Amino acid sequence: MDLVVIDNKSQVVLPVPSYEALQKKAALKSRPEKLLFVEEARAHSKNRVMKWAGEK
Repeated sequence: MDLVVIDNKSQVVLPVPSYEALQKKAALKSRPEKLLFVEEARAHSKNRVMKWAGEK
């Protein structure tokens, strides 16, 4: 990890594996906005597929 100063702001430079590990850790901490029941998820998926099929 290196510290770089650009425009009087400190920036951190990380190797790719460390950055990916931080992204994964952050993603695991976040919660989805809304959880759907199985029936709701199926209906939502079906609507999205029909919308995408209509665009083509």
